[in-house]
Amino acid sequence: MVVAGLVPELDALSVAGGASAYFHLNRTVTHSLVGAVVLAVAVALVFQRIGSKHPTARVQFRPALAASLAGVGAHLLMDLTTNYGARLLWPFSGKWFAWSLIEEVDLWLLFALVAGFLLPELFRLVTEEIGARPAERGRRRAAIFLLGLVAAYFGVRALLHAEAVGLLSSHMYHGNAPRAVGAIPLGVSPLRWHGVVATENTMEVVEVPVGPGTVFDPDRSRTFFKPESSPALEAASETGTMRAFLQFAKFPSASVMREGAGFRVVVQDLRFSDERRLGSSVVAVVELNNLAEVVDERFEFAAK
Repeated sequence: MVVAGLVPELDALSVAGGASAYFHLNRTVTHSLVGAVVLAVAVALVFQRIGSKHPTARVQFRPALAASLAGVGAHLLMDLTTNYGARLLWPFSGKWFAWSLIEEVDLWLLFALVAGFLLPELFRLVTEEIGARPAERGRRRAAIFLLGLVAAYFGVRALLHAEAVGLLSSHMYHGNAPRAVGAIPLGVSPLRWHGVVATENTMEVVEVPVGPGTVFDPDRSRTFFKPESSPALEAASETGTMRAFLQFAKFPSASVMREGAGFRVVVQDLRFSDERRLGSSVVAVVELNNLAEVVDERFEFAAK
């Protein structure tokens, strides 16, 4: 189960192939429902093969497959709670699913998992040291308690996320009404969120504090103006690179710049505009000549 739960992360190695490989492969093949089943079967077969060589530790395929499916399924479920998400329906659909409840690495969750693993063993050692008989079901009870604690944590995060979204939706931004809003987890504290708001002519980025005693100030938002329609922007939007990126980006923000005798169009997803996330995010870049004809299109890692 542990091995199957870790195997989907192999797609992170695509970063070695550059931004384009990372964009197309990360959270796609190994994080889809089809890929999860294939990985689970592969892991079960490997362990069955290894177990066949050890008569005292044989591994049956069906229970191994059940454990592998549980491990891979838990991995996919955890990734769905992040801001990046996963393409669950690949290769039949390129739709991304992301609930934006926790950071990619959530320190509270990590602490709970480590504590839930180590504390029962510590109590067991202490109990044996004083000569008492350890509880037969101590580990099982600890695991059940931990699962309940994790479920409660996600429930709290979901409530706080809904509160942040409600705050973003109920305010004006420099005189503009919100058309779409998103709340992304920010830092260790579950009471701070990275808010993104789309209005008619702008994109707004603002920190959203939630909880008792906090005050949300929409006037502190950072404004990104939407570029005016132009032949260069229209031509860039028709490229395969830009279409793929716009399918991924929930809050795309484009900039059109003059570069030499042509144009350079860059589109980023403002979900990742926080400086701590820039190094792991990807932007779409299209270069055009003076006649708004596409010269080059590619993905790049965002520069800090």
